[in-house]
Amino acid sequence: MNLVIVESPVKSRTIQQFLGKEYKVESSYGHIRDLPAKELGVDIENNFKPKYIIPPKARKRVEELKKYLPKAEIVILGVDEDREGEAIAWHLTKVLNLNGSKPYQRIVFHEITKRAIEDALKNPRKIDMDLVNAQQARRILDRLVGYKLSPFLWKKVSRGLSAGRVQSVAVRLVVEREREIENFRPQEYWTIAAELLKIKNRASKRSEVGDENKALFDNQKPNQNSKIIIATLYKKDGEVIPKLGIKNKEEADKIIEDLEGAEYKVINIEKKEVRRNPLPPFTTSTLQQTAWQKLRFSAKKTMLIAQNLYERGFITYHRTDSLNLSKMSLGAAKKFILENYGKDYWPGLPRTYKAKGRVQEAHEAIRPTYPNRTPEDLKLQTKLDGEHYRLYDLIWRRFIACQMAQGRFDSTKVEIKAKVKSQKEKDKIYSFQADGSILKFDGFLKVYPIKYEDVELPSLEVNEILDLKELIPSQHFTQPPPRYSEATLIKTLEKEGIGRPSTYAPILDTIQKRNYVRKNERKKFQPTEIGVLVNDLLVKHFPKIVDIKFTASMEENLDRIASGKENWVKTLNDFYQPFEENLRKKYQEISKKDLIEKTEKVCPKCNSPLVIRWGKFGKFYACSRFPKCKYTQPLPKPTLGIKCPKCKKGEIVEKRSKNGKVFYGCNQWPECDFALWNKPTGETCPKCGALLIKEGKNIRCSNKDCDFKKQ
Repeated sequence: MNLVIVESPVKSRTIQQFLGKEYKVESSYGHIRDLPAKELGVDIENNFKPKYIIPPKARKRVEELKKYLPKAEIVILGVDEDREGEAIAWHLTKVLNLNGSKPYQRIVFHEITKRAIEDALKNPRKIDMDLVNAQQARRILDRLVGYKLSPFLWKKVSRGLSAGRVQSVAVRLVVEREREIENFRPQEYWTIAAELLKIKNRASKRSEVGDENKALFDNQKPNQNSKIIIATLYKKDGEVIPKLGIKNKEEADKIIEDLEGAEYKVINIEKKEVRRNPLPPFTTSTLQQTAWQKLRFSAKKTMLIAQNLYERGFITYHRTDSLNLSKMSLGAAKKFILENYGKDYWPGLPRTYKAKGRVQEAHEAIRPTYPNRTPEDLKLQTKLDGEHYRLYDLIWRRFIACQMAQGRFDSTKVEIKAKVKSQKEKDKIYSFQADGSILKFDGFLKVYPIKYEDVELPSLEVNEILDLKELIPSQHFTQPPPRYSEATLIKTLEKEGIGRPSTYAPILDTIQKRNYVRKNERKKFQPTEIGVLVNDLLVKHFPKIVDIKFTASMEENLDRIASGKENWVKTLNDFYQPFEENLRKKYQEISKKDLIEKTEKVCPKCNSPLVIRWGKFGKFYACSRFPKCKYTQPLPKPTLGIKCPKCKKGEIVEKRSKNGKVFYGCNQWPECDFALWNKPTGETCPKCGALLIKEGKNIRCSNKDCDFKKQ
C-alpha cells in the first residue's frame, strides 16, 4: 500500500476517487507542527532556531497517521505547492521520520483531476528547502514582532492589544485614508451641458409658410419629439476648460448668458470602431476583489469557498498570483467557444497573459479544471449549493471570457461650436462635445457582462446647425478619497507589495478581530479609537514596522529566500538587531502615564479623581488609584438623537458586543435592554410604528412581524 498525505479531508476524498486500492489517501488537517502558543519559541542566540511542537489539536491526527506507516511501502506527500504547503510536507517528514525508517516522495499539482494526479505521481521530487526556509523566516519574523511588540503595547497602553508585521501596515493605510478624508476641503466647480435638437428640413418648412408667419416660425420652440443631443462644454476660445475651471455660479451664469444667443454648428464628426479586450483570468487578489464587488463576499468567505471548490476538483489552485494558463485548458476553452458560440466568438489565437512583478510563474491562474463543465451542468451533477455555485460561475465565466473575441463598439464623437457674436469685442467661441457609443458585436460580453451604456446620436453632418433646447448648469464639489472596501484595500496591499496571495484574507480578518478597524454601514473600513492610538504609537516609535516600503522589501527578501538567492538567518538577523535595540530604548522613553487624561470626576467608591484610560475597545473612566481601587465606568456614547421606543426615556447609541460587533441600544441599559443590530434611521414604520432600520441599500421595519420595506 502507498500512503498519500494531503492537508484536507475533502481533498483526500477527491484524490482517493482517482487512485486504485493500492493507494490510501489521508489528511494531515493542515499544519501538524508549529511554534508554541505561550512562549516565544525562537532561540535568537542560536541562529533563530525555532522550537517546534505538535499542537494539542494535531496530536491525535499524528498518532493516526503513524498507524498507517507499517503497511505503507512509501509515503507520498501531496500538499499544496506554496510555502505553507512545503512547510507542512517538511514537518511531516520530521514527525513521521520519513527518509529514516520510511522513504517518501513529494508530488505537486495545481488541479485535482485524474490526469494531474497521475502526472504528479510520475514526477516526484524531494522537499524544496528554499520554500521551507522562506516559510520559517516569515513565521519567525511574525513571531518576533508579535511577541516582542505586543507586551510593549500591554505595558504602555492596555492589555489585550497586539501588533503584527503586516497587519499593522494595513491598519496604517486605513488610518491615513481616514485622516485624508477628515482634512479634505471640498472645492466647488460647475459644468454646463447643452440639450440640442437636430433641425429636420427646417429651411424647407420655413419657405412653405407665408411672409407674415416667418417671424412666428423663427421664434417657435423646436419639436420636443426630436432626438436630443446632450453635449458638454469643454473648450472656450480653443482652450480646454479644466475640471475646476468654472468655479462658481456667477461664472456659470455668465457663460449661460453668452450662450443663449449663440449659433450651434457641427464642426467635426469622428467615427471609429472601439474594441474592448476581455479581462485576464483570476488571481487570488482579483478573485477576492471581484467577489466582493459582484457577490459581496468577504475575502475570508471567498477563500473558504474557493478552497472547497479546489479540493472537490472543480477549480485549479486558488492561491496564486500567476496569469499562466495550461495548453490543455486553452485547447478546451477554444473547443467550448467554437461549439457553443461559433467561430465569430473565437479570436483566432489563444490569449496569453503576463502578470506584473514577482510571481510564481509555475502556477496557473484560477480557472475551472474542466472548461466544458458549465455552472449549470455542475449544479445538476454535484448539487452545488448557492454560494459555491455563484463563485464557480464567476470563475468559469471569467476564464471562458478571457479566451473570447473582443467586444466591438461603434463610437461617435461630435464637436459642436457655439459662436457668440459681439459688436464691442472679439467673438467668443465655445466648444461642446457629444459622445455616442453603440454595441456592434458583444464578443466576450456574451459570457462576462460588463456595465456599458448605449448612447445613440442622430445622423449629423459637418456644418449642420442645431437648435438649442436647454442649457443645463450643474454644481459639483470635489470629493474626498473613498474609504477602503475589502476590494480596494486588497488592491492597495497588492500594489504596494504588502503580503502575498495566501495572506490577504487573514490580514483583513485579523485587523477587524483586534478591533483596530471596523466596517461602517456601507461596508467600508474605518479605524477605531484604539486603532488610531496604536497606529500613531507605532508610526512615531517603530516607523520601520509600519513603513510600507520596508514591509514590501521584506516580502521581496522572503521571495529571494524562496528562490535560493538569500540566506534566511541573515535576513532575520538584519531585521532583529536594530528592532531589539529600538525596543529597549522605547521602554525607557515612553510612560503609560503619558496616555492618561485627567478629569474633574470623582470615583464613587473611594472619592479619588477619575482619569480616562485606554482599553482594548477604546477609552473609559477609571479610578486614579488603580490597582488599589478597580472602579471603571464607560464613557458616555454620543447618541443618534433617536428616542428609545421601549422605555421612552433613553436615547439610542452605538455600542459594541464582547466580540467587537457593532450594534445599537438604549443608553439607559441595564434598566432598558432595547437593542438592534441594524442602524435605525430615526423614522417610524407607517404600518406598525416601530423604528425603521437600514439594511444594505434598503430600509425596512425593525419589527420582524412587519413586512414594510422601501428603497
